[in-house]
Parts: sequence; C-alpha cells; structure tokens
Amino acid sequence: MTPVGAKSDTHDHGATGSVIPRYQRAAALGLTFRAISPEDTGFLSRLYASTREEELAPAPWSDDEKAAFLEMQFQAQHSHYLKHYPDAMWLIIERAGQPVGRLYLEHWPREHRIIDIALMPDARGQGMGAALLADVMDEAAASSKALSIHVEKTNPAMRLYKRLGFETVEDKGVYDLLIWRPPAPDKP
Repeated sequence: MTPVGAKSDTHDHGATGSVIPRYQRAAALGLTFRAISPEDTGFLSRLYASTREEELAPAPWSDDEKAAFLEMQFQAQHSHYLKHYPDAMWLIIERAGQPVGRLYLEHWPREHRIIDIALMPDARGQGMGAALLADVMDEAAASSKALSIHVEKTNPAMRLYKRLGFETVEDKGVYDLLIWRPPAPDKP
C-alpha cells in the first residue's frame, strides 16, 4: 500500500515520498501524523472494529463471528477506498508515538474530501477530533475550497460536524453527504 500525499505548502514530505500535514491545533494536543504502511493493517482493522462495536452489540453472534464479520467489512472498505481514491493522503494519527486514529483525505481541484476520520475509543471525547477537523477546514479555506465528508446518520460525531458548520447536501440512505464552505473573503 503506497500512500500518496496532497500537494500543499503546509506539509512536509515524508521519507516514503508522501506528504505529511502540519496541523497546528492537532499538534497542540500532541498529535502527529505519518503515512500508513502495510504494518498498520492490524491497527486499522482494530480501529475499524471499534467504530462498529456498539452497532453490533445486540447481534446474536459469537465474538468470533463478530470479529470475522468486522474483518471482512474492514477489508471491503479498505479495498474500496484504495480503488476509488487512489491519490488520497492516507495517514495514521499518533499521540506519544502510539497510533490513535486514521485520517484519509483527498484533495480535488474544487474541494477537499475527508474519506475517513476515526479515533480509538480512548482518544475520543478529548477535543482531538474537533481540533483535527478545524485544521483540515483551515487547510481547505486556505485553498478557497469546500470540505466534504459522508457521515452515517447515527454517528455521534454528526453533532460535531453540525456545530462546526457542515451542512447536509445529500441524503445517501444510511449516510448524509455533508459539506463545509469557507467564508467568502472580505472585500477591501
């Protein structure tokens, strides 16, 4: 899996040739970023499973059956993302040298798209997601571009997106397509 980075003056080039962002608010909370590597597959699978645990809790399956289902779903999602977003920036979010999340971000000519953003349960509710989203919004605004993301309607983070000014622009069944537009520049 070869991560490809975005082209921007607000990034450092990583050793793999990918582009690693410098996000100030996230950095103030001790977050750093690095390109994903094949060695991250186990972590990414566990992270994915953590985002679905509550949803699967009532399912009448054994723990092994749930784990097998989640692994299959993770592999399908991961393959889909790689196929449909080949030029995206694929990042592991770290704190104190330990992986705590992922950020997959695409930079298109007319907008930036958050393909996925997720934090491990012990990293949620501490302001990290809000800080990271604000940084990504600043990056989009600096390029005069909108920022979009698909969000499950029942995702608790929906409240955060709405609070930050994201608007629903399309109902996609289980998901909503949200968009945030930067404020218009002040006219002299």
